[in-house]
Amino acid sequence: MKTVRCLCAFALLLFVASAATSQEPAKPGPEHEVLKKLVGTWDTTMKAEGKEYKGTVTYKMDLGGLWLVGSLESDLGGMKFQGRGMDSYDAKKKKYVSVWFDSMSTYPMLMEGTYDKQKKSMTMIGEGPGLDGKITKWKSVSQMPDDNTINFSMWVGDVKEPMFTILYKRKK
Repeated sequence: MKTVRCLCAFALLLFVASAATSQEPAKPGPEHEVLKKLVGTWDTTMKAEGKEYKGTVTYKMDLGGLWLVGSLESDLGGMKFQGRGMDSYDAKKKKYVSVWFDSMSTYPMLMEGTYDKQKKSMTMIGEGPGLDGKITKWKSVSQMPDDNTINFSMWVGDVKEPMFTILYKRKK
């Protein structure tokens, strides 16, 4: 019986290996250049409920240049806040995709959206945990007026005003 399991496992491994080698690996496209512009370290100022919170985020391209990986460290009123994000362009969907994890939740936020080259603006829509812990709708807009500034706004649910905004300034 052990021999049969080993043979089945080996056959499966050969099948997966041959399928992987016959498929062309994904390569970064022109859409990834939008993400690549964010590589570097940024100071952040988040505004929420009349208060300001400072932080730092570092971005790098990873996984063959397909994913922008971000690492955020921030202070939220004396509480340490950490977040990690991964962003890419899905050529099949023809949309940007994003996943966000942070120190306040065990459920990821999943979003997808588009980049408007004329407005220099990325709009993402998806779902993640709300303030009550239940999964809810989220929307973000990142406006990039120049290579050293990002104005980020985040809405939760169907509200008309953003829940918070973040000003990103590239460290020089």
